[in-house]
Amino acid sequence: MEQFETVVLTKQKRIAEIAKEHKGESLKSLAHYIDLKWLYVAYKRTRRDGSPGIDGFTAEEYGKDLKGNLERLLAEFKSGKYKAPAVKRIFIPKGNSNEKRALGLPTFEDKILQRAVLMILEPVFEEYFYSFSHGFRPNHSAHLALDEFWLRSHKMKGGWLIDLDIRKYFDTIDHKLLKEMVLDRVCDGVITRILGKWLKAGVFEDGNVKRSKVGTPQGGVISPLLSNLFLHVVLDEWFVETVKPRLKEDAFMVRYADDALLMFKNKEDAFKVYSVIHKRFQKFGLELHPEKTRIIDFRNPVKGKKKQETCNFLGFTHFWKKSYKSGQFIVAKTTSKERYTRSLQAVNLWCNKHRHWKIIDQWMYLKRMLLGHYGYYGVIGNMRKISSFRYFVIRIWFKWLKRRSRLRDLNWERFNKMLLRYQLPLPRIIHTANIAKL
Repeated sequence: MEQFETVVLTKQKRIAEIAKEHKGESLKSLAHYIDLKWLYVAYKRTRRDGSPGIDGFTAEEYGKDLKGNLERLLAEFKSGKYKAPAVKRIFIPKGNSNEKRALGLPTFEDKILQRAVLMILEPVFEEYFYSFSHGFRPNHSAHLALDEFWLRSHKMKGGWLIDLDIRKYFDTIDHKLLKEMVLDRVCDGVITRILGKWLKAGVFEDGNVKRSKVGTPQGGVISPLLSNLFLHVVLDEWFVETVKPRLKEDAFMVRYADDALLMFKNKEDAFKVYSVIHKRFQKFGLELHPEKTRIIDFRNPVKGKKKQETCNFLGFTHFWKKSYKSGQFIVAKTTSKERYTRSLQAVNLWCNKHRHWKIIDQWMYLKRMLLGHYGYYGVIGNMRKISSFRYFVIRIWFKWLKRRSRLRDLNWERFNKMLLRYQLPLPRIIHTANIAKL
């Protein structure tokens, strides 16, 4: 299998070279790179712990005759006989409310094929995507997007921000326009045919298959790339090629999937772009939230200025504050109020539902949850917030343990002794600004 990985990486490098050499042209011959070795690697890279799709096949069952299944899948894919199955839709609780969140469950075999096609298309589109787009891309991350916003805000010394909020973006992407965008860069018939099948497959819900002319495949491995391509054309290219050349002063943009911030040095530039950006999105069948999409005065604070505005981006609230070391104003970030509250509500709900579990099992879960929280929110300047989060997790745990019939007499003294045995991880800073990658 390691040998197969090397073969695939070599092919991907070649695809990237071809895409670079023929930038601006639509590539016609890509599907031939997908062979049995390619599918083996796609299988290896596909998660095998997910719930089964509408066919009911688990990864374990599929793997019992892996060679035979992959040979059949390859033949059906190349001949055009492959039928994209509908995505099974289920609903899970959303946070601590009565609302439900929809999840899409493709079949395991469909995930393998989507992974294989993604491995073909990624090297092609990476030649087109801009460096300020960080969502669901190789060698990019949410924290790299946060670092870029921090760095460029300091260089510009703040400015006027357009904070974009796209309504139901992933559910409203127009299939016809998306196909045209793909064809501008890839016109291999085998690839475009399978993409069309995935877009038409629909979702299976309440015993029926529901199809739509908008939206990317729910839960699909290929969906993040397609949604990135759509916004690349709608927003990124427009900003770089049309907007920036017409501005009076400097501007920059940072995007992670459908979350984007546009900063302008000049106030007039910002308001001019804001006046036309709604129409730009409407042209492609997208809608910006009229209240949540707004202009923010995010300039470096000066004497006599009124209370400064803040902005939320990728789960953090960003604001200017005076550095204790230098005395200069810097951009700081802390866990946003909404994310903080939502996370604690999730802990409260979990502890309530699982309060009769063994103490050691509860401790193992809370330990993993806290480490995951630190892993994302453990950034420089956010120690107070993640420490506060740990403090309230402990209080929530105590509250629900006390409701167990055998622990009704639990007090803080006994609980603190228990915490010495079942220690919850202390908060720590995980992320420092990764400027070298920008």
